[in-house]
Amino acid sequence: MYVVGELHGRDNPAAAKLRRMNKEDLSLRIAQIAPLFESVPPKLYGGTERVIAYLIEPLVKAGHEVTLFASGDSRTSARLIPVCPAALRLTACRDPLAHHMILFEKVRRMAHAFDIAHFHTDYLGYSLQRQLDIPNVTTLHGRLDLPDLVPLYEEFHDMSLVSISDAQRAPLPGANWRGTVYHGLPRDLYRFHPERGNYLAFIGRISPEKRADRAIAIAKSCGIPLKIAAKIDTADRDYFHAQIEPLLSHPLVEFVGEIGESEKEKFLGGALGLLFPIDWPEPFGLVMIEAMACGTPVVAYRSGSVPEVLEDGLTGFIVQTHEEAVAAVGKLPSLSRERCRQEFEKRFVAEVMAANYLKVYERLMRGRGSLDGRYYESATRTRGPDERELSEELYERFNTV
Repeated sequence: MYVVGELHGRDNPAAAKLRRMNKEDLSLRIAQIAPLFESVPPKLYGGTERVIAYLIEPLVKAGHEVTLFASGDSRTSARLIPVCPAALRLTACRDPLAHHMILFEKVRRMAHAFDIAHFHTDYLGYSLQRQLDIPNVTTLHGRLDLPDLVPLYEEFHDMSLVSISDAQRAPLPGANWRGTVYHGLPRDLYRFHPERGNYLAFIGRISPEKRADRAIAIAKSCGIPLKIAAKIDTADRDYFHAQIEPLLSHPLVEFVGEIGESEKEKFLGGALGLLFPIDWPEPFGLVMIEAMACGTPVVAYRSGSVPEVLEDGLTGFIVQTHEEAVAAVGKLPSLSRERCRQEFEKRFVAEVMAANYLKVYERLMRGRGSLDGRYYESATRTRGPDERELSEELYERFNTV
């Protein structure tokens, strides 16, 4: 059950809705606006869209009226407003911006039907969002250490933002941050695997910053097999052929390719450990909590969100050099797989993520509606520069989770 205190600002639409919540169903009408590159959830790789799907389900279960703006092949318990027939990455789309302009126009036309709008579309909608008469917030799912973003956020200094780790905020400390909300997964998405496997796992994208080459070097030094489950985007094919493909002939290395959700549990749960040898300021790193959900500890390089997600010596090891990584792999059997699962359930389940987003929505609605008191979960449940290059860059910005 959700409780709302007394309201002021009675001419404000948000205040009027919060008053109605107090008297009637106590539910919010929430718009979730997804990028269109992948379906919600994605059929294969697509961290942002998966997180949106995992956020929606507990919100709907709690009684909120959720509307999802996404590709038409999305699957959701929310009301779906299809913007394009299918995920753009899996079609012959040549201009994704055109479809996103349609997306924002649909949101503009329907905005009066919502109490709050939650955007996951990076900065593309900021001009529209400034014109909306309802509270709105944007979760930034990608990297922010790009010089071009500094003048952008000086102009759009009023945009309400959510970070997915505190580390993600570092390049833009003066932005209008309204909270940090860690990603969460459905509690029963992955089963716990109590037995250690005999191989190391790497999963994600083949790209310079993800450093599959580091993972291969670590496995070779340890003499332990490595399985690589990764997608190769068009923008990274040259890098793959030049830097990674020549390393795949080693007998300890198996390149599995891109895998779907149904295959991920077996892949991660059957591993001795997950290698996360990143070389960039990772905003979150969803695969770390996926591994923890299976009971699999993580060896990760210290960068970005890693120290916030992992507890060194408990759910994995945080390292800074190749030598430290090799030593950490040798210590993986000393970690409790049960404790990895427990930490996942304590910090990274979807219900916790949804409850934290509701707190953000509360703060935004209080700002618009002068809400006294709290809107909270009283039950405290567990709790290009051509077009193609531009399109690929936008795709990468939306899918760096």
